Amino acid sequence: MTKLSKRYTQDKLNKTLWAAADSSRTTVDGGIYKDYALTMLFFKFLSDLSKKQLKKYQDRYGSDRKRVEEKMKLDRFYLPEKSSFDYIYKISEQDNIGEELNKALHRIEEANKNKLEGLFNIDFNSEATLGKLEQRNRMIRNLIHDFHKIDLSEANDDVIGNAYMYLIEKFGAGAGKKAGEFFTTKLVAQLVAQLSQPKKGDRICDPACGSAGLLLLAGKEVEKQGSKNYILYGQESKGSTYQLARMNVFLHGMDSARLEWGDTLNNPLLVEDDHLMKFDVVVANPPFSLKKWGAENADSDTYKRFHRGIPPKNKGDYAFISHMIETAKPKTGRVAVIVPHGVLFRGSVEGRIREALLKENVIDAVIGLLAGLFQTTGIPVAILVIDRSREKGGKNENKKDVLFIEASKEFKPGKAQNTLAQENIDKIYNTYVKRKEIEKFSRLVKFSEIEENDFNLNITRYVDTFEEEAPIDIQANLKELEKLNPELERLEKEMKGYLKKLGLK
Repeated sequence: MTKLSKRYTQDKLNKTLWAAADSSRTTVDGGIYKDYALTMLFFKFLSDLSKKQLKKYQDRYGSDRKRVEEKMKLDRFYLPEKSSFDYIYKISEQDNIGEELNKALHRIEEANKNKLEGLFNIDFNSEATLGKLEQRNRMIRNLIHDFHKIDLSEANDDVIGNAYMYLIEKFGAGAGKKAGEFFTTKLVAQLVAQLSQPKKGDRICDPACGSAGLLLLAGKEVEKQGSKNYILYGQESKGSTYQLARMNVFLHGMDSARLEWGDTLNNPLLVEDDHLMKFDVVVANPPFSLKKWGAENADSDTYKRFHRGIPPKNKGDYAFISHMIETAKPKTGRVAVIVPHGVLFRGSVEGRIREALLKENVIDAVIGLLAGLFQTTGIPVAILVIDRSREKGGKNENKKDVLFIEASKEFKPGKAQNTLAQENIDKIYNTYVKRKEIEKFSRLVKFSEIEENDFNLNITRYVDTFEEEAPIDIQANLKELEKLNPELERLEKEMKGYLKKLGLK
């Protein structure tokens, strides 16, 4: 087996796991296959960690099997008999391996109801999803055999958690437009997490959490400050993605995270005492311009989230923004959300909602990013930073300007896709924190100027990015033409020769 050690780097583990996860792919759609591969990885991790726990208690209690089992049940999780990865590996040549795998995973859920109930909601014996018996058994056996070669018993929560997120992003890179359903490009998520500025003791929420990558990165910002004192909350509408999020937070050691499965806009589940829960930090990359988001029910919303106006029925951007603001703590809460540029300038009811937010003085910054950063869309996107400490009674109520950052030229060129690099993130974040004005990059704009522009937040209205073209050097161009003339004459002569041979001239 490949043994993880201090010399086993994160990069090597990532690549080893990706090779194991990807090599078994057959005719199953990649968006579906990822759920099986990531579930297999999670199962392997549980099994290897369980073996490590078992050895620890056997060394302590010897042959006292009952005592060992009692102690095992008090740990993070417990694997009952015939539910380990090794057991499945031993019987992997059986024709009913898919059925046996389902049973093993069900036994794990039953033994760990408080943490893992309902987690394994995919069917390894599904003909409709995985194909006929021979085809699905081949895929399952390949996954089992490839993961069996990797020993994860020495992987700590950060290492295995990072590897899991790496695999999610790798699957996302090949998923096209479906990728946005389960992950946000890591470096974009990193920027959003930093801009949200979470701190020790915060409650952090992502109401459209996908596989929880952005949520976990926001938590890591607190850990950079030397504290693990924070709580994560999230809600996700798609069942399979919600299960990926549960695995993700568990692999990162965030067993206390509260994740809910349901439609945030029509059925918010993060509530307490019949009121929406309030959070110190709210982050999200919600679906862009979501159609049929539930506008018909918004007027009777129990929680009065849409008091500034009901967004258009086929553009749910401001529905998510409204929800996020209403769940941020009054006078202290912060929101960082990725939005399509249309949110900045579209008129009608969206314009009225935007005007209301500006008059409430809660919009702190508008940051424009490069187009094409997401697999889901090629359109340019922006990050809105909303700070409720700027509202009346908050400690920053006297801050009346909005910082505009035009960062569309901040990127690392790539063959298939341009990306943000760490230096781009650092420049954007430092500009935001210091509220610096940089020519052709950032500018502080007073409310009165935004009001004069009819509350339009289109970044190029406020940050002049015009670059004068260099003057044309006519003499240099003429010299270049002189150099080309002999070559053109040679080619013309050569062409005439070819045409003569062909009898065309």
